[in-house]
Amino acid sequence: MAVTVPSEDKAIAIDLERQATASPREQVDLRYGSRSLANPTPLGLLAFATSIFMISLINLQPRGLKTPNIIVGVLVFYGGTAQVIVGIMEFVIGNTFGATLFSSYAAFNLSYALIFIPGSGIMAAYKDPETGALMPEFDQAIAMFAWTWFVVSMVFTVATIRRSVVIVSALIFVDITLILLAVGYMLDSKQCLTASAGTGFITAALVYWQGAADLWGVTTPFRIPVGSLKKD
Repeated sequence: MAVTVPSEDKAIAIDLERQATASPREQVDLRYGSRSLANPTPLGLLAFATSIFMISLINLQPRGLKTPNIIVGVLVFYGGTAQVIVGIMEFVIGNTFGATLFSSYAAFNLSYALIFIPGSGIMAAYKDPETGALMPEFDQAIAMFAWTWFVVSMVFTVATIRRSVVIVSALIFVDITLILLAVGYMLDSKQCLTASAGTGFITAALVYWQGAADLWGVTTPFRIPVGSLKKD
């Protein structure tokens, strides 16, 4: 009794045989099932916003809170690890801007958190060996750290000119925040440090806005305007 093989199965069998007998250079991936990747950008934006929100909040020293170590976990896992994953996924889907942006700010958060981890020895290197108090040199080192990341942030700001009004505004406020932080630590200016917290909150609000727009636009009927600057 003859068995009829569906034409689709025949096509797959022929293709598999062709690939099995082809040279390595001629072989291609088997992709008979359709797959789609989730958009990693909302996760990256929300992690970015949460990190800068907490850094700005701690800089205000609310209710007498002066020890910043509480932000270490958030910076390492959400602002750092999560954004690293987002950066890798952006590479996978071919988004060069997103891959570079999220990977870089993940490195910022991880390196900033590392300062406050005792085992790193970073803060210990700036302590007076006799009193154990932080020396003024520590503030100058933080200022250099902020100036360096200001340069990196300026590169990203220029790269956002075809994204959205919200993202461009957010990156501009990141630049301003880093300048105020650098000047505040360099000149020991409480006013500049307080102002940097204010601009940091504005940055977080803008990035939360963009993140919510990207996420809600897929999962809810809500459409939040972000002022797209992309050319038609």
